[in-house]
Amino acid sequence: MAALRTRASASETPGSPFSVRIEVGAHSLVGDEPARAGGEGLGPNPLEFMAAALAECTAMTMRWYARQYSLPLEHVEVVVEHAKKLLVGSSAPVDMFEKTIFIQGPELDDIQRLLLVEVASKCPVQRILENRPVFTTKLGRSLGEEFDR
Repeated sequence: MAALRTRASASETPGSPFSVRIEVGAHSLVGDEPARAGGEGLGPNPLEFMAAALAECTAMTMRWYARQYSLPLEHVEVVVEHAKKLLVGSSAPVDMFEKTIFIQGPELDDIQRLLLVEVASKCPVQRILENRPVFTTKLGRSLGEEFDR
């Protein structure tokens, strides 16, 4: 199986000190910081995009599972809240994600509901967040720009 590659870019835009145009596949989005953080609130901030990605992935994973196993799931909604919290016995705050799942499907039995909640924790975005991803950063050359050698 070929490795899945995702590419996204963010480029500063006028309108706010922190606003960026984000290009992902065929989609163009705007990101910004809220006014209280020095932006103009022209779009979600990076943590909001991350929470949205987790909510989106969770809902899609649950829908995929319901379709694969012909479960009578009519509608799913996922709400993700992210906060820094200090756990008992810890000296530094940790990132906490709380997912609340709303399932509509009067014909779903209790076992099917539990399976859907269980599969919600298996979405690829959550798995990435739970692991220790590896990051690399490199300097790219701007178009038309020459570096001194």
